[in-house]
Parts: sequence; C-alpha cells; structure tokens
Amino acid sequence: MKYEETAEGVLRGVGGESNVRSLERCATRLRFTLADPTRTDTAQVESLPGVIAVVDKGGQYQVVIGNRVGDVYTAIGRLSDITTGDSAGPGPSGNVFTRAVELVTSIFTPLLWILAGTGLLKALLALAAKTWPSFEGTTTYAILFIAGDAIFQFLPVLLAVTAAKRFKADQFTSLAIAGALVYSATIGVLPGPDGASLSLKAFTEGGGELHFLGVPVVMATYLSSVIPVILAVYAQSRLEHLLERALPDAVRNFLTPLTVMVVIVPLTFLVIGPLADWAGSGLSDGVDWLWALSPAVGGAVVGGFWQVFVIFGVHWGFVPLMVQDLSTSGVIELLAPIFPAVLAQGGATFAVFLKTRNRALKAVAGPATVSTLLAGITEPAIYGVTLRLKKPFVFACIAGAVGGAIAGASGSAPNAFVLAGGLTLSAAVGVGNFAVLLIGCAVAVLLAFALTYFVGFKDVTESAVPTQATDRNEASRTGTGTEGSGTVALVRTTTLEITTPVTGAVVALADLPDKMFASGAVGQGVGVVPDEGQVRSPLDATVVTAMPHAYGLRTDDGVELLVHVGIDTVRLNGEHFRPVAAEGTRVREGEVLAEFDTEAIRAAGYDPVTVIVVTATAGYGTVQVTASGDVRADDRLLLLTP
Repeated sequence: MKYEETAEGVLRGVGGESNVRSLERCATRLRFTLADPTRTDTAQVESLPGVIAVVDKGGQYQVVIGNRVGDVYTAIGRLSDITTGDSAGPGPSGNVFTRAVELVTSIFTPLLWILAGTGLLKALLALAAKTWPSFEGTTTYAILFIAGDAIFQFLPVLLAVTAAKRFKADQFTSLAIAGALVYSATIGVLPGPDGASLSLKAFTEGGGELHFLGVPVVMATYLSSVIPVILAVYAQSRLEHLLERALPDAVRNFLTPLTVMVVIVPLTFLVIGPLADWAGSGLSDGVDWLWALSPAVGGAVVGGFWQVFVIFGVHWGFVPLMVQDLSTSGVIELLAPIFPAVLAQGGATFAVFLKTRNRALKAVAGPATVSTLLAGITEPAIYGVTLRLKKPFVFACIAGAVGGAIAGASGSAPNAFVLAGGLTLSAAVGVGNFAVLLIGCAVAVLLAFALTYFVGFKDVTESAVPTQATDRNEASRTGTGTEGSGTVALVRTTTLEITTPVTGAVVALADLPDKMFASGAVGQGVGVVPDEGQVRSPLDATVVTAMPHAYGLRTDDGVELLVHVGIDTVRLNGEHFRPVAAEGTRVREGEVLAEFDTEAIRAAGYDPVTVIVVTATAGYGTVQVTASGDVRADDRLLLLTP
C-alpha cells in the first residue's frame, strides 16, 4: 500500500484541501468535517488502495482505512496543512447529538491509542498476577503498573491539551489549570482512607473547612476525572476571547493568563468541579441502575447494538462515560457485553473466510478475522466482509446480544480502559464471575460462526470485490490529458471567485499611488479603500506569508494572492495593526486575517487602501475585476477564468 497515493486520492475525493474544515483520526478511520459535502467523490475514494469503506454519517465523512490509518493520516499531513491545525473551522451542523459526538470525538480521539495501550498493559499485568501470584509483590510489577496506570490518574492533564485544541484556548494555560486540579496539595484536601482529611496547612488551620473569599469549597476528586477539566477549558476559552478584545496590546500577553488563572481555577473548585463530579457520578450511577434492574437485559442491548454504533461512527462517544465509570466505581460495566459483540464479528468473518469461493473476499476476511479476535478492531471485518454480505452482520449482532446477556449477568467487567478483544479479556480477571464472561464470549463467537456458515449468505462474484485502484491523474477532474505522451496538460475548465477582503470603495489598480502595484508588475487585481478596520481572507487558502500589514495566500490549486493593507505601511513596523492569522495556517473565506486602525494609519501619513493582486494564476487565463463602487466584505471582487 502506497500511503501517499492513498492520501492524495482521499484528498481529491473529499473535494480538495479547501473543502476540509477539520480532520480527526481514530482507531481505524479518517473523520472529515467538510465545508460542502456535495463535492465528494465516494466511488473514487472507495476504490483507492487501502480504503475499506466510506461512511457518511453524523455530520462526518468517514474513510475507513483499518490498522494503517495512522500512516495515511501522516501522509495527508505531508501533502497538506490539514493535520497540523485539525479543527481548522467550525464543527458540523446538525442536531445536539451530532454535535456532542463530534465534540467528544475531537477531544478523546488523540488519546485513544495510548489509553488502549496502557490499558492492555494493565490487563496483561492482571493476567500475570493471577498466573504467578508472587510476581505481584515484586518491584518489577510495581514499575510496570505505574507505567500502565499513570495516564489514568493524570488524565485531566492530557485532556487539557486536546480540549484546548478543540475550544481554541491557550494550551499552556489549560495545562496550568489541569495541574491545579491534580496538584499534590489539592489531592491532600480530599479525605483519606480512614475518613480523616489529609494534610494541607491552609485546610487544617481552617478547622477542617476550606474557603475561598469566605465561600465554602466542596472538593471533588480530580484524579482520573474527565468532565471537570473539559468544562474548565471551555470556560477558559470563552474568557480568553473576551480578554483578547478588552485588553490593550501592551499588557494582553501577561494579563490574559493571569486573569484566566485567577478566575478559572477558583471557579472550577467552587462550581465547575462539584457540578461535574455530581454529573459524572450520576452517569455512573445510571449505568449501575440499569445493570441492577437486569444485567442480562442491559448486556443484550449493548451487545446487540454495539456494532451498529460502530457503523454510524458514534461508538467513541461512549468513551467519556466508560472512563468516568472507571474513575467512580473502579470497573467499566458497559465494556463487559462489548467483548462478545466484537468477537462475534470475528466468528462470522471466519465463517465467510472458510466458505466463500471468492479469492479476493477470502483475502480480506482472513486478516480481518485476526484483527477482530485478537485486537478488537472490527472495521475491516464489518466493512470488508459482514456488512457487505448483510446476513453475516445480522447474525453477528444476534450472537452479540446473546453473548452480551451472558456477559452482563456475569458481573465481571474490566478494571482498566481497553479496546475489547481477545488479548484484553484479562483486564476483567478477578472481577465478578470471569468464567461466565468467557462463556458469553465463546457463545457469541460460536453462534455467529454457526449461523453464518450453516444458514449461509449470498456469495459474491470475483469481479464484485475491488482489489486495487486504477491509476488516475488530476486531468480527469480539472483538465484533459494526451494519451501516450507521458505528460498531462492541465486545462482549467472552471472559474475561481475572489471576494473583497474589506468593506469600502473599489479603486482601479492603475489609480493606486504605488507605481509597483499600479503597473501590474506584482500582479493583476484591484484596490479597496477600507471603511472598517478588518481585513478578511478573500478565499479558502493557506497563509504562506504573514506580516502585520500584508498576507500572501495560496489555494490548493496553486493560485497565489497578495492582500496588502496600505501603501508603504511596512514602515509602521506593525503599529496600528493586530495580526490574527499566522504563517502556515489554513484560513477560510471570510476569516479575519488582521485588524487595523484606519484613522491612526491616515494620521500617521499613510494611505490605508487595501490592494488585492493575483501573483500566480496557476493555469487560469485572465483576472477580471467584477465589482465597482462600494463593496461589502463578502461581495465578489475578482474572477479568474480559463
């Protein structure tokens, strides 16, 4: 598999880099949030080497890759600027559930593999301790346990980084807030095992009560917590945005983090923490309540529908609930019936492997069986085999429900966050009736295998399973090629619109007071005398040059544009300008590049006219000025034609 070839094809298939608002990577799939979903070519993407399937659900365009998704994601990063900024634009529109899933996914996805890896380490240690009881008392076991458990204790610190990225907050300030939550003295406020409070001078001298400005503080448990730090970082982001507009440039850099720490940390201890702890405990109690009513019924529901959640890509939305349940009760009850649900897909896929006469399908089913049964990665099995054949998927869901009911009734559950699979079953050793959990998993695998093999499915012909994508070139989409020539001649067949970056009055390029611009030596374009102090990006592009007064932009197709505020304003050395966009970042049409003080620039003796010129046409024939007189910031200003 050539990762660059697949990455390039995926980018073309989703409508180009300019059509991507954000890209997240989870265990087996690329999750795109697109500006215009109608620009996608799903058939092209599905035929690429390494692509298993495409799922367009929940406001996301999901490209299922499998275990090599990280390599394709990295290749996309080398070909574009998408992965360096992830969340380059607003999240998807849709109902509350869709937005909530997208939010949870964006925060937890970067941590999933380290959580799964350390969870597997703890599962293997649990198995080793049961096999060799004396090993648990060694320092080797203790060091390995620390390696596996540390990330869960200090999870708020990691979540602070991803939440800051999602909410566009300062990451280092977020880390400082998370550090305050897991600070040794903070932990010392919490009651010890005997019910007595641990040492903290300010706490003990206060007679056993902690106050902030006279307000009583109800301390929550922040180690391994999930909700408090996410809400705290969200509050931080809102406060930072307010301070950015309110504070003068001269003091903003140090007063912003100072104000945030003074406000957000006490606010978290006083309000956010206790409320989040209450909500998290309520979620955990809700799972306990469901299991107390009927663990078998709860297990059957989860086991039967889990792979349906996987299809819609919302299964990662359960991760915060699982982690919260782990931090509250020490086990993850929801995870027990997921084991049979996952392993059942492996049983059905293995039956297809044995029974199908299609060599290509057999080649997909073999590795998919292994990755499902051992590692719990079901997407290759689902999209490459069972869902494709329909009946095996239904059989596996039925088997998952039966096995899930048995697993739920076992009372066994993992005591670490793991990806459900054969290797991680040991995480449930010693909790409840582990033998019954194993029986539930075995029943699920055997039942799914038997139903698929003996009831059967409609096999597919050799030509119905794609094996390798055919070679393509860019000319098939934007131009024409000459066969046999060995080269492709790019011929533009579409136009490119450029909107005005400022509100104001249009001025012809020849009338500008700068000879270089007026002569057209820099490029063809126009000027706009601004009425307001904001300059916006006139199209979707990457910022290749960023100065306080001038911005060079490049589109995915290679068109380059210069947006220059004022004549000779470079001599102001950035005074009266406040840059917003940085070099290397992605900007969408209408996003603010910089703010400036028009009157102050005039008072300093400079003309604030904003010049927009196309410095590289990338195959377009002419640059036409399409506006005159007064224009608004979203009006069409220039048109590039073939």
